[in-house]
Amino acid sequence: MQVNVGGLDSGLRIGAGLVILSLYFVLAEDVRLWALAGLVPLLTGLSGRCPLYSVLGVNTCKAPRQ
Repeated sequence: MQVNVGGLDSGLRIGAGLVILSLYFVLAEDVRLWALAGLVPLLTGLSGRCPLYSVLGVNTCKAPRQ
């Protein structure tokens, strides 16, 4: 699997994912499950791979392609 998420992008995704996931503990019970959407940016930031970037041909990683 080819990495297509750069360092800054990855850090922002991880931070945003953690913030969104933390909303699970403060939101009302009927909308609490929407906070689980924070898993998407968290996992893409941790893995360094974004499926949407692959489809669109975007690469924010500064490392040379392998």
